[in-house]
Amino acid sequence: MKSDKKSLQRITRPILDDIKLFEVEFKNALKSDVTLINMIGRYIIFRKGKFIRPILTILASRVCGEPSLNSYRAAAMIELLHIATLIHDDVVDEAEKRRGFPSINRVWKNKIAVLMGDFILSKTLINMVGLKDFAALQLIANTSEKLAAGEILQIEKSLSGSMTEDVYYDMIYQKTASLISTCCELGAITSSGKDKDRMAMINYGTKLGMAFQIKDDLFDILGNENSTGKKIGADVKRNMITLPLIYAYQKINKSENRKIKSILSQKKKTKTDLNDLKEIIDRVGGFSYALQKISEFNDQAINALSPYPDSPYKKSMVDLISFNTQRKG
Repeated sequence: MKSDKKSLQRITRPILDDIKLFEVEFKNALKSDVTLINMIGRYIIFRKGKFIRPILTILASRVCGEPSLNSYRAAAMIELLHIATLIHDDVVDEAEKRRGFPSINRVWKNKIAVLMGDFILSKTLINMVGLKDFAALQLIANTSEKLAAGEILQIEKSLSGSMTEDVYYDMIYQKTASLISTCCELGAITSSGKDKDRMAMINYGTKLGMAFQIKDDLFDILGNENSTGKKIGADVKRNMITLPLIYAYQKINKSENRKIKSILSQKKKTKTDLNDLKEIIDRVGGFSYALQKISEFNDQAINALSPYPDSPYKKSMVDLISFNTQRKG
C-alpha cells in the first residue's frame, strides 16, 4: 500500500492545487445540521480512499483545457456518488471492512448505513442541480442508473449460471467503467466542452475502468487482505462469477467442472475450497487470460490519449494506467 501511495503522489504532483480546491467542495458537500451525519462524514473523510475518480476529472479537464469551478464541483459530486454506492454495497455484502477500516455498517449498523448512503446520494443530486449544466446533469443521472443495473445484472447472471464473457464485459462496464468514464467526460464537459474531447475522454475512461474492475476481480481470488483492506474471496463466497472463472469453465474437464460447481454450491466456503478453486483456475490459464485482457484495455486507453500533446497532465493519465496494473489494493 505504501508503494501505491508513493505512485499516486507522483501522479498527482501536477494538480496538487486543483486537489485542494476539490477537497474544499467535497468537505462542504458532506456538511449537515445533523450531528450524527457530521460524525459519519468525518469518519469518511478520515478514511478517505485514493480519490482516483476526482483525480481523473481534474486531469481530464487539464488535458482538454482549463478546469472551471464546475470541474471541482463535478469531481466532488462524482466522489460522493462513488461513496454512496460503496456504503450501500457494504450493507448488501455484509462487509466488515472497507479500506482497512471497519465499514460504516459495522460501526453504525445497517439502518444508519443505508440512510447515510441515501443522504449522500441526495447531496449528489443537490450538487448536480448546482452545476447548472444539462449535459453534466444528464450524464450523471444516466451513470447512476448504470451503476445499479450493473450490480443487479451480476447477481442475476451469477445466480442463473448464465454469465458469459460478453455479459461479464457488459456488467463491469455498467457497474464500474461507466463511472470512471463519466469522471473523465465531466472533465471535458467542464473545461473545453468540445465533442471530440468528450469522446476521447469517454474512450480513455471506459478502457481504464474495464481494466480496473478486472484487476479488482483478480484481487478477490489472489489478493491479500492486509493489502486490499477487504476480505479475500468475498465474490466467490457469494457465487459471483468473474473473468478468471469464466475462462476456466471453457478449459476444464467434466470432473473439474463438477468440483468447481460443488465448491460454489457450498454455503460456507473454506480456505481450502478457495485454494482448490485458485489452483484449477491457475492451471488452465484463467489468471493469465485476465492479465492479458487488462493489457489490451490498457493499450486502448493509452491510444485514446494520442491526439493530445505531451504534458505533465497527459503523463499522469498514462501513469494511472500503469498504477492500476501494479496497485496492491
